[in-house]
Amino acid sequence: MHEILLSARHLTKRFGGLAAVNDVSLDLSRDDIHAVIGPNGAGKSTLTHLLSGDLPSTSGQILLGKHDVTGWSADRISHQGLGRSFQKTNIFSPLSVWENIRLAAQSRTTPAPGNPLGWWQRADARVHVNQRAERALALARLSARRDTIAGLMSHGEQRQLEIAMCLATEPEVLLLDEPLAGMGVAEAERMVELLLALKKDHAMLLVEHDMDAVFTLADRLTVMVNGQVIASGTPAAIRADANVQAAYLGEEHA
Repeated sequence: MHEILLSARHLTKRFGGLAAVNDVSLDLSRDDIHAVIGPNGAGKSTLTHLLSGDLPSTSGQILLGKHDVTGWSADRISHQGLGRSFQKTNIFSPLSVWENIRLAAQSRTTPAPGNPLGWWQRADARVHVNQRAERALALARLSARRDTIAGLMSHGEQRQLEIAMCLATEPEVLLLDEPLAGMGVAEAERMVELLLALKKDHAMLLVEHDMDAVFTLADRLTVMVNGQVIASGTPAAIRADANVQAAYLGEEHA
């Protein structure tokens, strides 16, 4: 059994009379990629918002490691070891790749006790920040693009950069919302290779519509329709599930 790093129990989010997420439970384990799939409007992105603290849940519980983080703010959950990417890429386009990653690493720095003016120290003098940034740069396979202005990179490279920025905060859990969206074949293949390389040190939740990539990456899948889980299991079990085929996959993935 792999170490469970994040658990959701009976998680529900209601907007008035609409249950966008209804009684969803799942576990994310180190060295596993757990994909959440389903049609548009199934509640997948809302689920990631709940797990990351960007939305408060109506009911249910979220455990991150040994901590009950239910009701915690997104910032507090992030500092506890969770990183996430969004459907829309969030980077600082005018800055270089290195500056983007270093800013993310710097977000985890607090002034030393008795030195409240530590915030004014030159960024390039922060040894531990730079070490975290260097590691994230290498892990995301962007070392050759270090000095490139982020806004001038391809879409796929910008998605890599966003993941590098997550890695710079040293998370144990990664929530990735459609990381392959809008990519060509070659860029999608590079992203798949990157995620497979990262999984041994992280628990990952993947929301993705590219079913070929999902079945290549996922160790476990949860299928949502109208806010509810209709199936959860191994890729082979999900492929063979008649309800999943009827609701989402279709015969081509059987």
